[in-house]
Amino acid sequence: MKILLLSRYGRLGASSRVRLYQYLPYLKTQGIDVAVAPLLGDDYIQGLYAGRRKHLSAIFGAYLRRLGYLFKSGSFDLLWVEKEVIPWLPAWGEMLLACLGIPYIVDYDDAIFHNYDAHSNILVRKLLGNKIDTVMRNAALVIAGNEYLMEHARKAGARRVEYLPTVVDLDRYRVGAYQEHSVFTIGWIGSPVTVKYLKTIRPALSEWNEKNNSRLVIVGADSFKLDGVNVEHHPWSQDSEVSEIQGFDVGIMPLQDNLWERGKCGYKLIQYMACGKPVIASPVGVNSKIVEHGVNGFLAGSKKEWIDALDFLYANPEKRYEMGKSGRNKVEKEYCLQVTAPRLLAILESFIMMRN
Repeated sequence: MKILLLSRYGRLGASSRVRLYQYLPYLKTQGIDVAVAPLLGDDYIQGLYAGRRKHLSAIFGAYLRRLGYLFKSGSFDLLWVEKEVIPWLPAWGEMLLACLGIPYIVDYDDAIFHNYDAHSNILVRKLLGNKIDTVMRNAALVIAGNEYLMEHARKAGARRVEYLPTVVDLDRYRVGAYQEHSVFTIGWIGSPVTVKYLKTIRPALSEWNEKNNSRLVIVGADSFKLDGVNVEHHPWSQDSEVSEIQGFDVGIMPLQDNLWERGKCGYKLIQYMACGKPVIASPVGVNSKIVEHGVNGFLAGSKKEWIDALDFLYANPEKRYEMGKSGRNKVEKEYCLQVTAPRLLAILESFIMMRN
């Protein structure tokens, strides 16, 4: 089986790396040859996180290369698309595939449709508001990372929808040796794009920090500050992300309750839990499915609930261990590559069988 993977980013792009690239070694062992064609490379991600200006000429060149790959797609058994063929333009790429009679599958781990249908610019809403519905409806298969995305695909008229959560590789994510820290460590890992959500719990963190010997370790967003909170910044790398999480006492994932956030797949929580850490999260979207309140962590929707959760975990190290163990067990059963890779293989093989 030969597959052309039209990913959004190179390996520095978290969504592409986690949803797509981490499956490639396993698929290769199963005789599946995947040719990877990212739309935007790692230099784009580095510039984005550094706050550098986007060069329209580079993006235009990327779009032209993507069109070139579309015309080569007929030599593959399957076209595997991350989110959409070409962002911020109508579904011309997908319509071209339909004209050429080339079926494709499309993968979603974000509510990208809200980039268009909830955009502040009325022209964007008018021109692109139904774009992702068109992409989903014309796809032979939609793979989605949570029920919110699956439900949207069904309403859009998708022919077939499959669930595949965002997961970690248990061979990389391990539970470290127990550490008793002199300073209670609240941890967050992510990108400069998502660190803004920490602002939503600044009052809780600031008040709690005043009364307790604690620090907030931010991994992956070097310049972000929170008034009244003892913040440490650690650089992100794929090689160090697991050891960073192993140094947390608790992992957190605050979110706003908006349309975009309801489509998130809770990857931070899965990372924390895979390393045996208890979690605290906003009860938004899939977070409420991943977090079993009082079992592997806490769901906190108010300032008081965040403070109460931190108080409990701070005062009960044995409970932190038990909750972390429960979280790890859940990841081993539901949110790991070892479970989902065979499932993805079965999905891809069934697709090919359907075509034949």
